[in-house]
Amino acid sequence: MELYKEILAHALAHGEVHITFPGHEQDIVKIVEGKCYKALNEIKAIIEDDSLNDRECFMKVERIICAIEEMGSNGGSRHDFG
Repeated sequence: MELYKEILAHALAHGEVHITFPGHEQDIVKIVEGKCYKALNEIKAIIEDDSLNDRECFMKVERIICAIEEMGSNGGSRHDFG
């Protein structure tokens, strides 16, 4: 549930917001699902990229973490590579 909240907070902070009252859950679900689908497509493209050699594999992982961060989540303490 925490990731859901992070994604929603990021989407609302960086986009145009329309507030509705009855039935607003569907709009929220669409926002989060749209962001998740976009991120999954980006992650899939990263994983399928066979053009990188083994030394560049680390960069694939970095790109996945960045995609998650762009959704409004974070890489946790393990993403502080200095």
